Amino acid sequence: MQPKSQRGVPAVEHETPAALGRPDWDGIRIFLEVARRGSFRSAAEHLDQSINALRRRIDDLERKLGTVLLTRHVDGIRVTVEGSKILAVAERMEAAAYDIARVRDQALPVLSGEVRIAVTEGLGTFWLAPRLVEFQRSYPRLIIDLSCAMRSADVLRMEADASVQLTQPTAPDLKIVKLGRLHSMPYVARSYIDTYGIPHQLQDILHHRVVLQLAEQTTTQEVFAKLAGGVPQEGFVAMRTNVSSAHYWAIAKGAGIGWLPTYASAIGARIIPLDLDLRFSFDIWLTYHPDAKRIPRVQRCIEWIIESFDPRHFPWFRDEFIHPKDLPQDYRGQPLVNWFEGFTGAV
Repeated sequence: MQPKSQRGVPAVEHETPAALGRPDWDGIRIFLEVARRGSFRSAAEHLDQSINALRRRIDDLERKLGTVLLTRHVDGIRVTVEGSKILAVAERMEAAAYDIARVRDQALPVLSGEVRIAVTEGLGTFWLAPRLVEFQRSYPRLIIDLSCAMRSADVLRMEADASVQLTQPTAPDLKIVKLGRLHSMPYVARSYIDTYGIPHQLQDILHHRVVLQLAEQTTTQEVFAKLAGGVPQEGFVAMRTNVSSAHYWAIAKGAGIGWLPTYASAIGARIIPLDLDLRFSFDIWLTYHPDAKRIPRVQRCIEWIIESFDPRHFPWFRDEFIHPKDLPQDYRGQPLVNWFEGFTGAV
């Protein structure tokens, strides 16, 4: 039977020092995140973990420390007095951990040499290439060979160190990572609307002009079949091209209606998304040789590619479709147009 002085007191408040465990850094890191975010829900979204998993980690940390760190309320959490003291120490631990990482990075050999990245022409030209500038400045001795093509590279035959593609690889020996999902919808230039008007329904497109992209990793034939069925392409298809850059330019210059990724309007051209029931989505896959990560420069590039498509930071790569007009409120990074400074007059 418990002593009277301990009845009704939470277990963590009266454990003896001998019964307490040594807290782990990962638990403290989670405590820092929950305290800073003000709620388990917000911290769970940021850390990409479940709320229950975070609660279990905090409960375990409280047992090991022998004190209550947080109290739950309808509008979030509150840090206790004891928790505030531990929070201050945890912040100093975090700063020290960053210092250790910086010293480690300075001690590591400078990354140098060549890394070959194969990527579809559109994602390579309009997404990875602008971001590679900043990455290469961080690793100036790296040479990035960016091969943009609409066919998949064979990384098992060492055509590239890593490949970003829109078709799911099938070779069993490959390392495969799903990066995100690319959503495309019809776009049109203001100059086209001024000349031909705007289609309000799907069937209206038959009285307009379209631009098609013919490439291995696109659904051009599916688009045309759904649009026109057996209608001849003469007088309906204004242009066909095999690369995304020419396809983008044709739409932006008013050649016709064409399909572009939902982030395309942020690049700088004056194009307008059309709310027609004709959207297409593609999973984005990263593939690399099983031994690729044993090479430090290739491993860092693979990590950078994964970061570049992270749906938590770039909402247009999420599995669910988000309309271009709603992307600004879901995106929290620097203005996307900054990545395309100098392109088509963007500033």
